[in-house]
Amino acid sequence: MWLAQFVSQVGSQMQSVALHWHIYMLTGSPLALGAVGLTRALPTALFSLWGGVVADRRDRRRVMLAAQSGMALVALALAALTLSGRETLGALYLLNALGAAAGAFDNPSRQALIPRLVPLASLPGALAMNLSMFQTALIAGPGLAGLLIAGHGAAGLAGAAPAGTGAIATIYAINAVSFLGVLGVLATLQTSGRVKSPAGGVHEPPLAALREGLRFVLTTPVMVWSTGLDFVATFFAGAMSLLPIVADKVLKVGPAGYGALVAAPAAGAFLGSLYTAARPLPDRQGRLLLTSIAAYGLATVVFGLSRSYTLTLVALALTGLADLVSTVIRQTLRQLLTPDRLRGRMTGVNMMFFIGGPQLGEVEAGLVASLFASAVTGVTVSIVFGGAMTLLAAAVVAAATPVIRGYIPPGR
Repeated sequence: MWLAQFVSQVGSQMQSVALHWHIYMLTGSPLALGAVGLTRALPTALFSLWGGVVADRRDRRRVMLAAQSGMALVALALAALTLSGRETLGALYLLNALGAAAGAFDNPSRQALIPRLVPLASLPGALAMNLSMFQTALIAGPGLAGLLIAGHGAAGLAGAAPAGTGAIATIYAINAVSFLGVLGVLATLQTSGRVKSPAGGVHEPPLAALREGLRFVLTTPVMVWSTGLDFVATFFAGAMSLLPIVADKVLKVGPAGYGALVAAPAAGAFLGSLYTAARPLPDRQGRLLLTSIAAYGLATVVFGLSRSYTLTLVALALTGLADLVSTVIRQTLRQLLTPDRLRGRMTGVNMMFFIGGPQLGEVEAGLVASLFASAVTGVTVSIVFGGAMTLLAAAVVAAATPVIRGYIPPGR
């Protein structure tokens, strides 16, 4: 499963880079780039809660099979539209939204299945390995996509003729093929994805099940505060959608440089994931969580102010490293505190924040950047403002919430 997900994630990250560059070539607009996040955030908000309910009452393996098949079909549709020259901004947004809707059902089932694949004592290491796989894909996918687009002569000039659409269509097709490995593993997986039947053998009504999941998450203070802080940080500092403009207008490094910029946070996160997979986190994880989120905000400020390609790569790598540490802590505490029968719903509730935050953050970043006549000034203000707000949020939570400052995992 780990290897198959890696191949699929490489394809998905290639598609994400291609889609952003595709929209930038068509429009040249920071607001249009920011809207990519909105088209993913809305389906996530609409369906993730129900995806959690489904994961807690249906065979999680079969749910994943259906959702992964849906995402593969979306990638095929993107490739077909682009090859035929019939892609429009609305069609790209719609297909992006359909892929996010499928992901809203896939993610809760996938996260709920992980604790069944390893002994519970090995769960933190397994989650770190999973994150290292994801971060490696974030390095390889954008880098490969950037090189493919650059090699096919994508101009990198907003509003220019879409010279790189052939490469972009190829990337969409590669992503569609990358799902085959996951589908094959899921079809032959020995671990059961079935959910234990409730007492009496009858599931409660869907709305009652949804309320139970919400009640559990919202009445667990450490989960509420850690998730809320993550949402604020990723909302204000979620400026990755602006990287095409940073590459083209600020640093002038083109699509190949753009691919490297997208991969830089993953490179930092990959190094952090190797460390956290090999060595246990300290007992006082609340303080480390706050420190890592503050470091994320500070590195984002440096990224926004930088005019050096090398310094920008370093700053982005540090954002990835800091985000990885906070993610391992948050994912581990969620899995340790949540009963198996509620894991799907817990993930569905949290998806609204840990996926919705970055996607809505792209909208916020694009909106702030579009307020300025100069693209360079707008992008700089947007990124620096987001980093500063993240620093402020970390300081406020550190001062106001002892439950986070003093958090120690169960059994430590």
